[in-house]
Amino acid sequence: MSVGLRGGKAAVIDFVLEFGAMWKRLAFSTVSRRLLHSWFRLTRGLTLGVRVAVSDGEGRILLVRHTYAPGWLFPGGGVERGETAVAAAQREVAEEAGIIATGGLRLFALYANEENFPGDHIALYVLEDFEQQPRTSSLEIAEAGFFARDALPEGVTGGTLRRLAEMAGEREVEETW
Repeated sequence: MSVGLRGGKAAVIDFVLEFGAMWKRLAFSTVSRRLLHSWFRLTRGLTLGVRVAVSDGEGRILLVRHTYAPGWLFPGGGVERGETAVAAAQREVAEEAGIIATGGLRLFALYANEENFPGDHIALYVLEDFEQQPRTSSLEIAEAGFFARDALPEGVTGGTLRRLAEMAGEREVEETW
């Protein structure tokens, strides 16, 4: 900002005009940035979910059946604001199946879930070291159980079947759920 070479009232007027113009640019920039960020969040917002492939010592896989949606699938759910994906995965398996991780969760793959929910992504974790506590009854989970791959219950979701085949090395890992 330059005040100019004039003195007196003219210099003050120049200063006020230049300061006002600078303030307008700054204020507009801040407001427009906030508006654009809000717009991007609405139009390009992403969500993140987790699923956990829990495998027991006999090679069976844990599947759950929700009360509000058809099919059997890996336990999991949404990552809450301020929560890491690993923490969400640990929370979800504990809530849905009484599974407490005693070892680390290994990220298997990250998938886009555009077909089911635009902007959604799913992180699939594998868990092999855990303790199982009695599952508390829930309005969310109708059933939970460990199943051998050759004895899966009827109604396993397509996404779950594809992930099982990927984990077994029977198909390439896809980018979409």
